[in-house]
Amino acid sequence: QVQLLESGGGLVQAGDSLRLNCAASGRTFSSFVMGWFRQAPGKEREFVAGFNWSDGTTSYADSVKGRFTIPRDNAKNTVYLQMNSLKPEDTAVYYCAARLKFLQKYNYWGQGTQVVVSS
Repeated sequence: QVQLLESGGGLVQAGDSLRLNCAASGRTFSSFVMGWFRQAPGKEREFVAGFNWSDGTTSYADSVKGRFTIPRDNAKNTVYLQMNSLKPEDTAVYYCAARLKFLQKYNYWGQGTQVVVSS
């Protein structure tokens, strides 16, 4: 049973940095792709960033490129979302997700963590 446990959300001011954590357990994750998604009030959930454990590649939404990175700790099966230069429009509930690398759909989700960026 795959479990994803997020932490690290909070209230920050515009321009600040924040790091979210996603601790994964229950499987060997070398064949998984990890993703960060977010959902703002009244909006659909959107992809933010992804990391492929098998080849180390990363991907980012255009809205966060240059500001967010997705560091990871292989030994701890943990991925992070390092968010710099935060903007009020980054306010959302952030979710960690996982899928097997040959699947398109993310089928494992964390509980979400709230990020609020004040102007």
